Amino acid sequence: MSVSPEYFQKMFDASDDPWSFRTRWYEKRKRELTLASLPRQRYQRVFEPGCANGELSAMLAERSDSLLCQDINEKAVQLAQHRLSNVPHARVDLGRVPHDWPEGTFDLIVLSEVGYFLDSSEWNRVIENTLLSLSPEGGVLACHWLHPIEGCSRDGRAVHEALSDGLRLHRLVRHEETDFLLEYWSRNPASIDLAQTCD
Repeated sequence: MSVSPEYFQKMFDASDDPWSFRTRWYEKRKRELTLASLPRQRYQRVFEPGCANGELSAMLAERSDSLLCQDINEKAVQLAQHRLSNVPHARVDLGRVPHDWPEGTFDLIVLSEVGYFLDSSEWNRVIENTLLSLSPEGGVLACHWLHPIEGCSRDGRAVHEALSDGLRLHRLVRHEETDFLLEYWSRNPASIDLAQTCD
């Protein structure tokens, strides 16, 4: 069973930063590792479902020409909109994957800390939708907590196993620590364009 919207409502009723994204060194370091794992300097169109209060979104905005964020919770959407208010190429929508999957193609889809909140059927649909909307040169970045989460039937390892099985793309990055697993898959087997120069 997927986690209900009320779960997130209680979290955001209690705090504007329920997972301490803004204040914990663990979260800041994980965001920096996440961005460092992206093999391309810039992405044209990025989709980040489950954006919460927009801390990772703000960093993704610096690496994208167009950023679409989404969250199931209205307060989270408002917080992310405020966080990205000075970023004209970023948009934050209220919605729930896989039901409210956006139209069009993306060259980066970021699935960070979302998989275990969905049941197997919904997560498999997210994986299917990801493949259908991934551009020919597109990539998928996923990062998940590896320990059990109250109310969730699966941990991050099971989430990533389903991703690996369902995406069937080239895995370019795999970084595992005691607490989280970070992976990047791409349609393109080449890792990094060594001839590319910095902007």
